[in-house]
Amino acid sequence: MSGRARLALSAAAATLLTSCALLPLVDQPTWLLELVPLLAVQTGVGVAARRVPLGRPLTVVAQALATLLLLTLVFARQHAFAGLVPGPDTFRSFADLFRQGSDDISRYAIPAPLHDGIRLMLIGGVLLIGLLVDTLAVTFRSAAPAGLPLLALYSVAAGLSEGGADWLWFLAAAAGYLMLLLAEGRDRLAQWGRVFGGAPRAPGVSEGGALAPVRTGRRIGAVALGVALTVPLALPAMHGGLLDRAGTGVGPGDGPGAGGSAVSLLVSLRDDLNTDDDRRLLSLRTDTDDISDLYLRIVSLDDFDGTTWKPAQRHVVGVPGTFPIPVGLGGDVRRGTVRTTVTAADTYAQDWLPMPYPPSGVKIAGRWRYEPVGMALVGDHGQTTRGQTYQVTSLAVRPTARQLASAPQPPAALRREYTGVPSALPKVVARTARRITAGAGSHYEEAVKLQDYFAVTGGFQYDTQVAVGRGPGAIANFLKKKQGFCIHFSFTMAAMARTLGIPARVAVGFAPGTPQADGTVAVNQKDAHAWPELYFEGVGWTRFEPTPTRGTAPSYTQPDTPGTSLPQESLPSGKASSAPSAAASPSASCAGEPRRPVPCAGASAAAAAHPGGGGPGPWWWLPAGLGGLLVLVAALSPLLWRRRMRALRLGGHSRTPEGAAAHTLAAWQELTDSAWDHGITPDESLTPRGAAARVVRLGHLDPAAGAAVHRLADAVERVLYAPRPHPAPGAAEDVRRVTEALRATVSTRTRLRALLLPRSAVRVLWNLSARWSALRTRSTLRPRLRRPSGQRG
Repeated sequence: MSGRARLALSAAAATLLTSCALLPLVDQPTWLLELVPLLAVQTGVGVAARRVPLGRPLTVVAQALATLLLLTLVFARQHAFAGLVPGPDTFRSFADLFRQGSDDISRYAIPAPLHDGIRLMLIGGVLLIGLLVDTLAVTFRSAAPAGLPLLALYSVAAGLSEGGADWLWFLAAAAGYLMLLLAEGRDRLAQWGRVFGGAPRAPGVSEGGALAPVRTGRRIGAVALGVALTVPLALPAMHGGLLDRAGTGVGPGDGPGAGGSAVSLLVSLRDDLNTDDDRRLLSLRTDTDDISDLYLRIVSLDDFDGTTWKPAQRHVVGVPGTFPIPVGLGGDVRRGTVRTTVTAADTYAQDWLPMPYPPSGVKIAGRWRYEPVGMALVGDHGQTTRGQTYQVTSLAVRPTARQLASAPQPPAALRREYTGVPSALPKVVARTARRITAGAGSHYEEAVKLQDYFAVTGGFQYDTQVAVGRGPGAIANFLKKKQGFCIHFSFTMAAMARTLGIPARVAVGFAPGTPQADGTVAVNQKDAHAWPELYFEGVGWTRFEPTPTRGTAPSYTQPDTPGTSLPQESLPSGKASSAPSAAASPSASCAGEPRRPVPCAGASAAAAAHPGGGGPGPWWWLPAGLGGLLVLVAALSPLLWRRRMRALRLGGHSRTPEGAAAHTLAAWQELTDSAWDHGITPDESLTPRGAAARVVRLGHLDPAAGAAVHRLADAVERVLYAPRPHPAPGAAEDVRRVTEALRATVSTRTRLRALLLPRSAVRVLWNLSARWSALRTRSTLRPRLRRPSGQRG
């Protein structure tokens, strides 16, 4: 087997090993078994094309066409000519499958079922990565840059999965890349011939020759891999703040929003609360006379791992005409009906629908889905609130303190889900909760004491300038410094309530807005807010307000005072971000804003991620990442080609007169192209000596660089005209010296263009055109062998 063929097999193996990181994303591994023969055929086409040999671009085209035929055969043969050749119906079928896959990944949590749409995305994506790796490592002989698509594939998979075996997939991907590098190194050594090969070893003779460099390469690779695995373990853990990664979106997977890390979301929230541009996001018309409890809830964060709060993975369904009675709400609790018309500004594009809680019905146009557990609506296929007007019918639940205090124990399943706290939570949290609530006779009294501790008696200060905090100790740090904003208060109270056995979660949305002269209520950017919700059997999920100076304390937590006071205008409640953008809704609180930069403005972004939601789920990043990788490779291809050509021209050469002559001519070609990249167009009509003088003059070269140009020109003339050309020592060094001198005399813009978009890269097109012409000439002028008459074969 040739060195090129071994290198191609190594590239395919590296791709296959790296693709194993995708296994945790689906519930069946059978797609990987389907991938193996397809990847083998793709690799075999490349090996055959290089043996013909076809030009490099034509080799890539042949492999791409083979990949398309393979995908057609597997996924759309009933829509293809002869079951193999794709036509218009084939591409429509691919589009339908891709759409089906997008729908599936927006509905299912990881691991998702292996439907045809998801199979196409997995297998097609890996084949695309395999084509890129084979092209870079084998066709263009650059194994090191081939690690970029492998890294992209592994990063997409690792970013979506949350399994404990991530280290195993990293080990497999790293082993595949290391194998690829070793195969390329061995192939390069083999091209030097027997200088490094030596004679076969006799029995008892120690290793040497070619095996020594290979053995050394393996040792270096093993050490590098060991360092990569062990160094991260020795570094301090890098966790997010109270939210950790916002990119996880609704639940463990990424959701439809964007957002970067949880820490960046918290910073965005703080910026929104400090902004001088307090834009209106929503306008309300409501039939209630008391808006003090008119909180607009977007989504709940009910998954707590000790470091982060985020929405749990849940399924969504069609929006019902009438919503069911909220879980836990008994018939003896006083309630009323509130009707509210909400108009969203054109600048507010939120995936989740802000509504008074609990809603009993919604009238809204567009594509929306209903999440039953949180009683929330999420946009489907990119649907947002931008410019929407909708009507919400909601319940005004008015429990009494007596009803809350006498609430029985909640169902065991609900208690298990909403009272669990991980071991990573600092012990001081539970210890402080027990101290604060000492003497309480019920969970209700404990909840009121927690609320009063944060809002009144504990000495806490509302401060949006406070540092976000990082890691599991963020809550403990907040309890020590007693400064923070709504996110810190709501997250900490909910965590403390769980340690006391009270089911708790965090809601994100908007606090009550400000009444206007025309009878409407304005909800502005700074009204974004987060608050804890605690569960009491017979009442259901019940709002508390621990954040001082924000929102309003519920009447059932103030038995001796009226509970209908309006919020002061001078103390705008938590206000949310407006633009549909990265602003992590002040809900930055919003714990994990999803993927799209939504105005987490009301924490809204925070939740925006529901993998169960109808919007693009975590899988959306797979095709997006692959598409971005293609764009990156295309943008960097001139730079990579230029570096590759420079290495070949100035690299090693045989010591024969012919090899020395070829090296001199290649060095002159590199000098000419370097001058071209820096603005000196080559003039083929000049002699080498004339061309050298022109480069020195137009390049404004210093004497040392000018002498190097003339030395190389003299060597070229000896090669071209002398009967016995002699080697030109130092040709490569002269070229590098001249290139540095040219770079020093041009502007920064010219240097960047020479690096990223070198003019000499046009030679790729010239070479492609020449190869194509030569191929056509060979096919049309191929001599026909005829047997001379009268002769026997």
